[in-house]
Amino acid sequence: MGAAPAGASDARTAAAAVREMFSAIAPRYDLLNHVLSCNVDRLWWWRTARSFSHILKRPEARALDLCCGTGDMTLALAKYRPASGVPILAADFARPMLARAAVKVATKNIRVLESDALQMPLPDASVDLIVSAFGFRNLADYETGLREIYRLLRPKGEIGILEFSEPRGLLGKGYRIYFRHVLPRIGTLISGVSGAYSYLPASVARFPEPPEMLERMKAAGFRQVSWTAYSFGIAGLFRGKK
Repeated sequence: MGAAPAGASDARTAAAAVREMFSAIAPRYDLLNHVLSCNVDRLWWWRTARSFSHILKRPEARALDLCCGTGDMTLALAKYRPASGVPILAADFARPMLARAAVKVATKNIRVLESDALQMPLPDASVDLIVSAFGFRNLADYETGLREIYRLLRPKGEIGILEFSEPRGLLGKGYRIYFRHVLPRIGTLISGVSGAYSYLPASVARFPEPPEMLERMKAAGFRQVSWTAYSFGIAGLFRGKK
């Protein structure tokens, strides 16, 4: 189970479609994130980074922002890094997104890497913290993604997956109207790319609900797994330890 953009028939074509889609919207990606979330996305990145400050503050700790996009989550993590610390690694497989990240993080203690999250060119047990903000949902195979993260983490290393979810109750009903009908129209209008912002609500609906995702994390080997809701459940942080 993984991302399934329109027209994709298997994991390979799904990954190619996701790469093409995010490459196309890269020029307006940051603007749309802030507009469509009413700037709440900045709070979500900050809360996530703060959750792992105990690791980030250790100069020798190695941190990886997986599916980093244009680098906003990476910059939030970097605020907790000492100047003498090991550089944070920011990885993505969509080159236009990564190119924008490279410009934004150029003066920070951050290094960028163009790489597929399902096949990272890093040794086993080489990273202390792996965070993915709104990127894990777009992997072509969630279980392979979790296994790859587990492989990369050192013993006692931690994982943080920040993802959208669908809130319940009356709020959820109103949010779904906005998310499935209003947001795609605004996204298409501003980005000039049709399809990408219809994919977004579809991908969130397809993504495992928190209880199922936590079970998947356990099956991959993670322990002490948890999910913390952000903004009434519009988004949330999955955590676990190796």
